[in-house]
Amino acid sequence: MELTISNFIPGQRPEVELPSGEMFRLLEEEGMRKMVSDHYNLLKESDIKDLFPKNPVALEKAKEHSADFFIQICGGPMYFNKNRGRPMLNKRHLPFKITADARTVWLDCYKPILEKIDLPEEVVKSFWNYLNVFSKWMVNS
Repeated sequence: MELTISNFIPGQRPEVELPSGEMFRLLEEEGMRKMVSDHYNLLKESDIKDLFPKNPVALEKAKEHSADFFIQICGGPMYFNKNRGRPMLNKRHLPFKITADARTVWLDCYKPILEKIDLPEEVVKSFWNYLNVFSKWMVNS
């Protein structure tokens, strides 16, 4: 399965299509949380590790918030809205300098996680396509 990263074009705000609800249905909450945790574990060793909390407790909280978001957008319980309010992710990420290169590293850290998950290819690709487009909205530097 090929997970390609599309180019970031400054000023472009592409339409984002939510991933298939099959992701949550098949992985369930525990699997979604593991996927996000594994991703963060790679991020904390990556070239963009400085964008993430160094404190282990704060890192676990970040993992929880991220998992809540992905569970919600994949059709699971509305944990993120309940615990954090509306996502407004672009605004929440403004304090962090997120470059196009940082976006690529972030996505590259998802590739091995998604490639080893035992899910139908179309489900993984639906989630990947969401990440690929959604991540363009987070670039702010």
